Amino acid sequence: MSKELKKGNDWAVLKRVLATATPFRSLFIKSIVLAIVVTPFSIAQPFIVQQIVDENIIKGKEEGMLLLGGIFLIVLVVNVIMKYYFIYVTAELGQSVIKDMRVRVFRHITNLRLRYFDQTPIGTSTTRTINDIEAINNVFAQGVITIVADFLTLIAVVAIMLYTSWRLTAIVFMTMPFMIIASYIFKEKVKVSYQRVRTQIANMNAFLQERITGMRIVQLFNAEKQEGENFKKINRAYTSANLESVFYYAVFFPVVELVSAVSLALMIWLGAKGYLQDTISFGALVAFPLYLNLMFRPIRFMADKFNTLQMGLVASERVFKLLDSKDFIPDNGSFVPESLEGKVVFDDVSFAYDDKNYVLNNINFEILPGNTLALVGSTGSGKSTIINILNRFYENQKGNIYIDDKEIREYDLKGLRDRIAIVLQDVFLFDGTVMENITLRDNNISHERVIEAATTIGAHAFIERLPGAYEYKVSERGSNLSVGQRQLISFVRALVFDPDILVLDEATSSIDTESEAVIQYAIEKLIEKRTSIIIAHRLSTIKHAHNILVMSEGRIVESGTHDELLEKRDGHYRELYDMQFSEMVS
Repeated sequence: MSKELKKGNDWAVLKRVLATATPFRSLFIKSIVLAIVVTPFSIAQPFIVQQIVDENIIKGKEEGMLLLGGIFLIVLVVNVIMKYYFIYVTAELGQSVIKDMRVRVFRHITNLRLRYFDQTPIGTSTTRTINDIEAINNVFAQGVITIVADFLTLIAVVAIMLYTSWRLTAIVFMTMPFMIIASYIFKEKVKVSYQRVRTQIANMNAFLQERITGMRIVQLFNAEKQEGENFKKINRAYTSANLESVFYYAVFFPVVELVSAVSLALMIWLGAKGYLQDTISFGALVAFPLYLNLMFRPIRFMADKFNTLQMGLVASERVFKLLDSKDFIPDNGSFVPESLEGKVVFDDVSFAYDDKNYVLNNINFEILPGNTLALVGSTGSGKSTIINILNRFYENQKGNIYIDDKEIREYDLKGLRDRIAIVLQDVFLFDGTVMENITLRDNNISHERVIEAATTIGAHAFIERLPGAYEYKVSERGSNLSVGQRQLISFVRALVFDPDILVLDEATSSIDTESEAVIQYAIEKLIEKRTSIIIAHRLSTIKHAHNILVMSEGRIVESGTHDELLEKRDGHYRELYDMQFSEMVS
């Protein structure tokens, strides 16, 4: 993505951002009304001061001072209350918008195809969902609406200044070109530095996410020092970007104060001459410093608010680009099965992750309902890829896949995945209770159903021994459970969803020998009366499979039962079996 918005695109993005406030139309209207209403109360105070000086103090009349003083106090209180509500309503509008936007972005991300996650660092998605959306809040809370309020105030102040004394107004406007030039330079410089800040935030989030997730590897290879140095560089770049923006603020605001002070000095010097010549009233001379402050304050802050608005638009474009991404698995099917018989057919299927280099070539096989198919082969032979395209995590480019004699693209995507369960080698458990990790917070799964599934698998006993049993708090990624315990929980999770087709992807490869018997019992219970596909590292776990496919470099090189494949003295399966057997003996 380009780091800078095209100017012709600014209005389109702004229009789209404002459209996100449509569900909160009443708040948006209220904030605009308050922006308009607060203006006369802001500029009324200097005018009242002028009247008190000219009509009462200069003329020596005391009777009207109490009334004007009371009006001044009322206007001041009303102005404070109005500004409070204006700030609160705009902030509430911004928070309401980004609350909905975060949910929308999260739902969008969870529906993207896996290829997006293969190509996009986690930290980048985190930045889009949190930091960039927070910047959209500033479009409402500190951006477009407050700019409208400041602009209305500026116009009203200039109008009343001209009405009060065009001579003093002309004196004030002598310094205005310097203010405009300073504001423009500040706006452009800070915009560039803010873009650097947002880029460095994304880099830092991506770096931290990856290193914290892989901390075991960092510590295992004593890479703490190297990674610390890498983080220092990223952190230094982020700090440098922030300091650059701070530098421009540190220069701009004193310059504004200087221009304001020069304007005030000119006004007093020339205005005093005008008073002595009776061309300017003393009340106007007293009120104009207040008008001057009211005029320069929005100019001073509008430059900053334009930058806030610009950064909000840059962040918005990034978020909208993500939301506009059509990187979904096409879901054009309409068939939603209540259950599947479980017949699976791969008909001359080929697949490439990058649409060029094929990792599966002309795959053909059939699984009858209730049968078990085992896939074996070296790493990278294409075993897991078969599972990925069966679940439509990826789309095969050639050939067809049938389930119950119906092409899988004819199935509703959710309806298809509801009937297939996968147990992965690397079990992922979320931060939550054992019960929540099994049900994935699906309220349709009862406590009794979970216990029944756990008992069937043989996991109920170990769960009951945990402190709190099913309410035991699991740490992130299940770090406070053993590999075998995490695997058993994943088996229970698969069983409670009652799939018709079950996939076990290297489910026993990380299990120690002592746990293997328990896991093997659980597997037997899982695959009972279900069509099953088992990706196996340990060949001892697939002896009873109805058919075994031996894969190499994306092709099926052998197939048959365990006994049939062992009879082939020079076969790949026999070679793998002898290798494992010799390792066990040694």
